[in-house]
Amino acid sequence: MAEEASKKAKEGKGEGKRAQRATSNVFAMFNQNQIQEFKEAFTMIDEDRDGFISVGDLKAIYASLGREPKDSELNEMLKEAPDPSKFNFTAFLTLFGEQLHGTDPENTLMMAFKMFDEDGKDYIDEAYVKDLLMNMGDNFTESEVRQTWKEAPITEGKFDYKQMVKIMKRGADEDFQ
Repeated sequence: MAEEASKKAKEGKGEGKRAQRATSNVFAMFNQNQIQEFKEAFTMIDEDRDGFISVGDLKAIYASLGREPKDSELNEMLKEAPDPSKFNFTAFLTLFGEQLHGTDPENTLMMAFKMFDEDGKDYIDEAYVKDLLMNMGDNFTESEVRQTWKEAPITEGKFDYKQMVKIMKRGADEDFQ
């Protein structure tokens, strides 16, 4: 009996070490400046400052953008997290690490852009995208927006986010016909 309890205690310690290694691996994926930028973004989203991102936090950040998505949409967004009930900074960093290393599917990117497509027309007004880039999060400068516009699929003031997702995932050289 004591031997069995000792074995379980050792197993528990081993799991803790594995969990610790997994956590430290995500931090190794980014340099200190990147981690700091992610921390600032997380803090901006964590409206109630409880250390976790919740539906309420997402509602608040979208409200600041003038949007009111449905709870079902916000819950779908949270499902992207490894454990939506415990979406802390480490989980946030892990999610971005996976996305930045090519594991984020096109559909997820598409859904992110669709959140800003209020009319469901498959495009976002160029002026609105520019305003978001220059005034939300890590603000773009006028020069950075001009550089981005060189690559962005914009026609007659309409930002084609479907084509942008294809460019982001497959490159600009692919024929999208």
